This record gives sequence, structure tokens and C-alpha cells, in this order.
Amino acid sequence: MFVFFQVTSQKERCFLQNLTNMSENKKILELLKTKSSTKQEVFRVTKAVFSELSDILKKKAEILSEEMQKEDKFVKVDFNSKGDFESHLKFSGDRLIFHMHSNVFDFANSHEIHKTSYVKEDKMRSFCGVIHIYNFLNDSFKYNRINDVGNLLARIFINKDKHFFVEGENQLGFLFNDFVNQKINIQTMEQIIDASILFSLKFDLITPNFQDINLVDVHQLLDMNNSHKLRTSKSLGFKFSFENK
Repeated sequence: MFVFFQVTSQKERCFLQNLTNMSENKKILELLKTKSSTKQEVFRVTKAVFSELSDILKKKAEILSEEMQKEDKFVKVDFNSKGDFESHLKFSGDRLIFHMHSNVFDFANSHEIHKTSYVKEDKMRSFCGVIHIYNFLNDSFKYNRINDVGNLLARIFINKDKHFFVEGENQLGFLFNDFVNQKINIQTMEQIIDASILFSLKFDLITPNFQDINLVDVHQLLDMNNSHKLRTSKSLGFKFSFENK
């Protein structure tokens, strides 16, 4: 025997709806208290690290510039802040751009970070802010060559506890990969900056293949003196990974 209850009054319908909303609200509040709160904390930590990183870049530029003026006054070293999320370090013909992403990221379930006891103890530890380091030719900005491309040298991942690791080229790819034990500080930031500068200076501008530039349209030719439309790039970074195939 089945007994069906029909809710007839508006009051009863509202009561049942409130029960459902209360259950869903608890789920929402739990996620806000855990995941959303953690992401906000990660953002604040990463922003503080980026601010400190920018201060180090500024001091580095001042020291290097003062020393280079004694040797060759035509070799310039300069720092330029572009706001809360971007800083530029210019040296000779190169420019390093440090850019903090405003969002916070997690990693795919298959990523090694999720296999560590450190993250297994607290799933919120896998959420990270990201600071990218790009290498551009300084002339790309000086002459407004908007078609020129830069190269991603590294990206720094930082969690709420200031634990970090770096994905990148050369030393940047293996010096800072102990996420479980390594915390970012002034010393490690200086090492990252130094490794980025040295890596950029060791790789020179490579002339492009003749076949890649043997056709130039009239529009490019007319605009060449104004904005140098022909694309220029240094032979470094992830851009040339196809050469290994």
C-alpha cells in the first residue's frame, strides 16, 4: 500500500524548499571556507612574493648599472615597474619580463605534486599562484616591433605556505624542484633572477632561415621603417623544442 502526500499549501512548499536550500548552502559555505579562502590566501602570498621580487630586481639593476658605467657607459641596465603584476629588467639587448598571473591554479590529478605526502595531508596545498619569466629582445619594445615573440624561461609556482617549485630552462628546471621542503625567500629569488639573466645572456640572436623571410608583402615593406614588421626571436626557450624531433 502506497500513501502519497501532496503538498498543497504555499507554507509547506516554502518549508521543503528551505530545507533543500539549507543543504545546498552548507555545501557552498564549505567550499567557500576551504577552497575559495585558500585561493585568496595564495593570491595574497604570491602578490607579496612578487612585490619582494620586484624590489630585488630594482636593487639588482642599480648595482649592475653602477658597475657597468665604469666599464662601458653604452651598456644599460634598467628596471621598470609596470604595476602590481609586471616588472621589467632591461640589460644590454635583452629584457626579462616578470609577470604574475592574477588567478590561482591547481594541477591535473596525474601531476607528481598530488603524489607527495605533503599534499596528501592537505589537498589545499596544491593550489598555487604563478609568476612567469619571459625573455624578449629589448629592441622589440624600443622600436614597437609588435610581431616579435618572446620566450618563456620559467614559471614559479607558490602555494599558501610559500612552498614553491620552478618549471624552466637549464638550471631553472632542476635547481628548484623540491616543492615539499623548499620555501621561497630572498636568497632563492636572487638565485632565480641570476639564473634567468645568465641564461638570457648566453643565447644570442640567431639569423632566421632564408626561406622563412624571402617573401615580403608591400604592406610589410612600407611599414618596416616605422614598426619593423618582420618577426624576430632569439633561439632559446620552449619555442624551439621541435628541433629535438
